[in-house]
Amino acid sequence: MNKRVFVIIVTYNGAQWMQRNLQSLRESDYPVEVIVVDNNSTDSTLEKIGDFPEVMLIRSAENLGFGKANTVGIKKALEAGADYLFLLNQDTWVYPATIGHLVEAHMHNPEYGIVSPVHLGPDEKTQDVNFAQYLSRKTAQKGDVVTVPFVNAAAWLVSRDCIETVGSFEPLFGHYGEDRNYSDRVHYHKLKIGIALNAVICHDRTISRSFKKDVIQSQYTILVTLLDINYSFAQSSMRAFKAVVGLPKYFIRFYGFVKALKLFGLLAWYYFKTILNLRALQHAREHARKSPVL
Repeated sequence: MNKRVFVIIVTYNGAQWMQRNLQSLRESDYPVEVIVVDNNSTDSTLEKIGDFPEVMLIRSAENLGFGKANTVGIKKALEAGADYLFLLNQDTWVYPATIGHLVEAHMHNPEYGIVSPVHLGPDEKTQDVNFAQYLSRKTAQKGDVVTVPFVNAAAWLVSRDCIETVGSFEPLFGHYGEDRNYSDRVHYHKLKIGIALNAVICHDRTISRSFKKDVIQSQYTILVTLLDINYSFAQSSMRAFKAVVGLPKYFIRFYGFVKALKLFGLLAWYYFKTILNLRALQHAREHARKSPVL
């Protein structure tokens, strides 16, 4: 009997991708059930989803962000009896064999909490730029599954056992950093993260840089570091402060000294403001150690 796979897709103004995304899932060799959580889209996303009546649509009255919206879908899937959750970005598409290969990879390697496919770019030939970096950091290989410390959550096959052990995404995160934090928690609970080399998706995205975006991502890097339960809180606090200093040094090459100095000020303010919210940090860390975040 096939394991039940629920695909969870969070959408927000993703009309341009929905036809290809959902059609690719409809054509999957492995049977799937699809849940879409829409973050209050204002374009024709909902109309496009309506062309796929088999999709269970959950409409949010507000933009919950990536992590919180995924948690809504994860809860629904678990209640329906899911064995696996396949978290899939709206700007991706799969191939007929993709999901079957992922399930097979996990069934032969149950020590992995997360199994990701290889991410190609929209040309369907070259690897996504960031994905190539994740793959280059492999620490081991067992058959077609490569062990890595991290891969982004554009296409995660997550086992039910992993969700029941680790939980869902930490709600303190908004639009960045959730997958890094979740990966840290997966490692803490002695599970692995892998890439199945025989499973492939395409990720249709353009990676652009802006100062505003780098500020937000840097702030979430600090939050990820503060919440890393693989270290004591004192160690995490020290590592986070080093990031306050180190990140502006890194960004000098892109923005010059003046903007890097501005970034340092913004990150220092964020660091101390976050540290002062000690109760929330300690609660999140303790909850991640002892019980699922659901």
